[in-house]
Amino acid sequence: MSQITATMAGNVWKVLVGTGDVVEEGQDVMILESMKMEIPVVAESSGVVKEVKAQEGNFVNEGDILVEID
Repeated sequence: MSQITATMAGNVWKVLVGTGDVVEEGQDVMILESMKMEIPVVAESSGVVKEVKAQEGNFVNEGDILVEID
């Protein structure tokens, strides 16, 4: 299992995947917003989404787990 973490603090602007979705390495899974900039969060490996831990509107800190992939 791999975990996708936030690379910086910000608000979750858009969640692009859901539980059970197949993702490819390099695919955007979430968009964070910080200081009016949109920052894509990408999958570092391919797999199936086990759990989405952050929802749209949530504030996340750097290092927080956003998505778990099997």
